[in-house]
Amino acid sequence: MQLMSSKEKIVPNYICDVQNKLIAIVGGLDPLISHYIATVLDIYKIPQLIYGPAPVMNDKTTGLSFYQMSPKDALQHAGILTLLLHFNWTWIGILTSNDEYGERFVQTVFPVFSSKGICFAFIERSNKFTIVTEMYDKLHEGAKINDRITDSKANVVVANGESYLIVYLRWLPYASERECTINKVWILTAQIELTSMVFQRTWDTDIVHGVLSFSVHSSDLPGFKTFIESKSPSFTTGDGFIRDFWQQAFGCVFLSVDGDKVDGDICTGKEKLESLPGTFFEMSLTGHSYSIYNAVYAVAHALHSMSSSRLNHPSVVEGRWRNLQNQQVLQVQPLSVCSESCYPGSSKKVKEGKPFCCYDCIPCSEGKFSDQKDMNACSTCTAKTYPSKTRDFCIPKLISFLSYKEPLGISLAFFALFFCLMTVLVLGIFLKHHNTPIVKANNRNLAYTLLISILLCFLSALLFIGHPKQVLCLLRQTTFGMIFSVAVSCVLAKTITVVLAFMATKPGSRMRKWVGETLANAIVLSCSLVQAGICTIWLVTSPPFPDVDMHSVAEEIILECNEGSMTMFYCIWGYISFLAIISFVVAFFARKLPNSFNEAKFITFSMLVFCSVWLSFIPSYLSSKGKYMVAVEIFSILASSAGLLGCLFLPKCYIIVLRPALNNREQLIRRKV
Repeated sequence: MQLMSSKEKIVPNYICDVQNKLIAIVGGLDPLISHYIATVLDIYKIPQLIYGPAPVMNDKTTGLSFYQMSPKDALQHAGILTLLLHFNWTWIGILTSNDEYGERFVQTVFPVFSSKGICFAFIERSNKFTIVTEMYDKLHEGAKINDRITDSKANVVVANGESYLIVYLRWLPYASERECTINKVWILTAQIELTSMVFQRTWDTDIVHGVLSFSVHSSDLPGFKTFIESKSPSFTTGDGFIRDFWQQAFGCVFLSVDGDKVDGDICTGKEKLESLPGTFFEMSLTGHSYSIYNAVYAVAHALHSMSSSRLNHPSVVEGRWRNLQNQQVLQVQPLSVCSESCYPGSSKKVKEGKPFCCYDCIPCSEGKFSDQKDMNACSTCTAKTYPSKTRDFCIPKLISFLSYKEPLGISLAFFALFFCLMTVLVLGIFLKHHNTPIVKANNRNLAYTLLISILLCFLSALLFIGHPKQVLCLLRQTTFGMIFSVAVSCVLAKTITVVLAFMATKPGSRMRKWVGETLANAIVLSCSLVQAGICTIWLVTSPPFPDVDMHSVAEEIILECNEGSMTMFYCIWGYISFLAIISFVVAFFARKLPNSFNEAKFITFSMLVFCSVWLSFIPSYLSSKGKYMVAVEIFSILASSAGLLGCLFLPKCYIIVLRPALNNREQLIRRKV
């Protein structure tokens, strides 16, 4: 009101001294006051240059004349966000003023900070106070705020407000009897100045130490320090402020003119300003003072431009933010997170009803990994890789197939060749003694066919070892199916021949015309042709082919033979099983025939071994993966073939080689009787 009136009297809207015309106003630490002043000044078109935060504007206050000298708040918010992210402070608290300015700060930073992964543990709003009595009236409120800040797990608090807020912060530790908030890391906005009230002279400044503050850029002005050092309360011309400041800053009083007695220390006027702590006076130019300096020069440049009739815009020196850090405090970086980081190999799971910064760490599930901290979800490795045991990176899969270069492949190949040699040895014994009664009595040609089939069975096992290629895949199952069909057909023919031979010995039997090599050859040929037809249909319609399995075994890429049509695959196996079961049933019912005429007992036992091997093969094959499936099939081929060789031919070889006295017609006739 005084600015809008005459110098001598306060008469609103009346100025009689036209020589002292108000050009502009510089001020405004408080945005609310700046707003009120701008409302009045707008009537007279007088600009206001503010060096504090800008007032909250709405539709009704547009067009007011004020100019902000400090950088925009958005730049400061970005700087705070960068600082928080740099130290990974994701669980923070907010202390701001309980007014429009504080509410604007919360509404501005909340969505921006949240989008960058920062959560708010609390948002406390402090009411503004200006005098000591008001502060003590709000003692209870301050105690509650202090306790809530202390109880929070957030170790970082962002304080936003006006210059007086540092006074409020220094008072918080005294507001409650509990542990104070000194152990928190405070981040102050640039509007908060390092200042104190007189009654805080003896208070600790621990809460100020280690504070991270954003401040307005300032520069050293030539002669400024000399000007400050020359200030003395003895020179008061045009300065009605310095004596009061001097008394409050140094805690002394000046002698009155009338010589009245005064209480306390007497000010000499020779006290040194540099001896004052920074909370009362700073010898360097502060950011706010530098903004005032720029404001004055902005007005001067504007007047100069007007007087020179130039159209240049006012030259405003714009500040920039700088980060003041206490390096000793930051040597031990505090943590301010709601939950500890989830390390590679795990992912975050947000706790129900909690902010997204509060989460549990759960290990990655089977087949997934995470190679960074705080992953929201685990990723899946590519088809050619698999997760490590710790599930924090992917490992290339190994190429896997049953090879001759590995112990398992070498062992199976060795046994296959060993049994081949044994079969050749048995065949040689039979050929050498082909005219002996025991060889003749068992259908020599059928025995030779069976031995050759068993030999080929052992050799067919070698087709399953090695790199799966097109030719091998075509031959594996079909060759095995054909050879085994011939072998089982020979056993079936031998069994039927033995039964018919026994029946033909009965007087008047008509079975004699069926006994002979013709029937045996017909059985072997017909049974083998059926299997050959099945294999031909398989190869024509959907033949086996080389394939790659990347999913059955997590750590391996399996090279295998895809069977093409599983129906035809099961048909081949089913037909062999059918022949084996018929042979077993017929031999079982003929097992009590005299040993001198047949070998039904040996056939029964051989089929029992054969069927047992392949019945156990089914669950073993289905439960195996990769090259071990192939190994199980090779083992079953070798075991079942060895069972046929051992049960059907070793007893005869024993008699031929070790008990030749039993290998004669008389012995056979005597046994018959």
